[in-house]
Amino acid sequence: MPATGLEPPPHSAHSDSRPVWAGSSPASGRRIGLFAAIAAIVLATGFPIVHFFKASQQKELASTSKAAASSKSQVNVVIVRSAERTRPLTLPGETAAWFESTIYVRVNGYVAKWNVDIGDHVRQGQILAIIDTPELDADLNAARAALTAARAQVKVREAEAEFARGANERWRDSPKGVVAEQDRESKRADYDAAVANLNAAVAQVALEQAKVDRLVAVTRFKRVVAPYDGTITERRVDIGNLVTAGSVAGNTPLYRMSQDNPMRVYVDVPQSAAGDLMKPGVSAQVRMSNRPDWTFNAKIARTAKAINPQARTLRVEVDIPNPDQGLVPGMYVNVSFDLQSHNLMQVPAAALVFRSSGPEVVVVDGTGRVHFRKVAIARDEGTLVELASGVAPGDKVALNISSLINDGDIVVVNEPAAAPATADPKTTEERAN
Repeated sequence: MPATGLEPPPHSAHSDSRPVWAGSSPASGRRIGLFAAIAAIVLATGFPIVHFFKASQQKELASTSKAAASSKSQVNVVIVRSAERTRPLTLPGETAAWFESTIYVRVNGYVAKWNVDIGDHVRQGQILAIIDTPELDADLNAARAALTAARAQVKVREAEAEFARGANERWRDSPKGVVAEQDRESKRADYDAAVANLNAAVAQVALEQAKVDRLVAVTRFKRVVAPYDGTITERRVDIGNLVTAGSVAGNTPLYRMSQDNPMRVYVDVPQSAAGDLMKPGVSAQVRMSNRPDWTFNAKIARTAKAINPQARTLRVEVDIPNPDQGLVPGMYVNVSFDLQSHNLMQVPAAALVFRSSGPEVVVVDGTGRVHFRKVAIARDEGTLVELASGVAPGDKVALNISSLINDGDIVVVNEPAAAPATADPKTTEERAN
C-alpha cells in the first residue's frame, strides 16, 4: 500500500513498551511519593504527642477536682449576743384635736348674721351666728294665744264648778220630803261634771304651756353658740342662706371647730411591737421634722386594746399640751418608744436561711461542723433580727451560707464578724412607714 502521512512510525527494538502519559514525568512522581512519606511521618509522630497532652490535661483536671472536693469550705461567722434591754422604735404619728365638732343649726330659717370666721378663737357660749325663723316665731305666737285661751277656759270652768258646788250643797242639806231624791242626785252629778270640766281645762292649760315652753326652747337655737373654747377651722355659712334643722344627709353645716390644747397624737403600732405598747404609761418622745429643736416627752394615754384586722396595727394615743397653738390637727410627727427585749437573741439578717420548714440559722460548733437550727423570729429590724428561740449567747452562726453546704459538713471558720451594736434607726423608721 502506498505510504501516507497518517501511518505510525515503526517501533524500535530498544523502545519502552510502557505507555507514557502526557504532562507527567518520573521526577514529579518521586516528589509526590516524598510528600506522602513526610505526611505519614508527621501524622505518626503528632498523634502520640496530642494524645499525651490530652491525657496530661485530663489527669490534672481530675487531680484539681479531687483536691477541690476534698478541701473544706470557708465561712464567715458572727457571735450571737443578747439583744439590748431596750431598743428604740420610731413610728409616724398624726396630731388630732382634743375636741372636734361639726356645728349644724337646730331650727329652720335663714342666716341673719354670722360673727366669726376661720382661724378665730372663740369662748364657750359665744354667739357664732343668728338665724331668722319666721315660721317658728309664728308658731310660738300661736301657742301663746292658745295658752291664753286655755287659761280663760279654766276661769269659766271654775265658775261653773263653784255654782254647781253651791247647788249641790243646798239640795244635799234640804230635809227629806222637801225635794225629790232624784233631784238631789242630779245636782250632785252636775257638780261632779263641773269639777271634771275644770280639771280638763287645767290640763289643757298645762298642755298649751308645754307647747309654749318647747317653742321657747327651740327659739334659743336661733343663736348658734360655741360648745367649748376652741378655734373655728371651717365656715360654710353666709347671710341669707336657707338652713334646715338637723345633721341629716344633704344638710350643710355652719361651722367646724376644734379644741387644740391639749392635743392627741394617733400612732398605729405594728403587731410585732403591740405587746410592749398595749398598756398605757409607756414613755414616748414626740418630734416634728420641720422643728428639729422641738421635742416633747410624753406617755401613752390610752390604746385601742385591739388589733386592726385590715392593717394589723394597734391604735395608740399620746396626749401632749399645746398652749402656744404650735401644733394643729392633721400634722405628721415622729413618735419614739423604748421597747423591752425580753431575753431575745440578736443576729444579722444575713445569718438567716429560709427553707420550706421555716427560717433557720447555721451554727458552727467547736470542731468546725455545721448544724442547721430552726429559729423563731421575734422582731425584724432590717439589718438585725431578734430571735426568740433556736440559738444561745456565744453561738457562732454562719453568714451567707452556701447552698452546697449540708448539715454535718466541716468548714473552715474565718474570724468572727463584728455584729452591729444596734439597729439602724433610719432603717427602722423607713420600715415602719
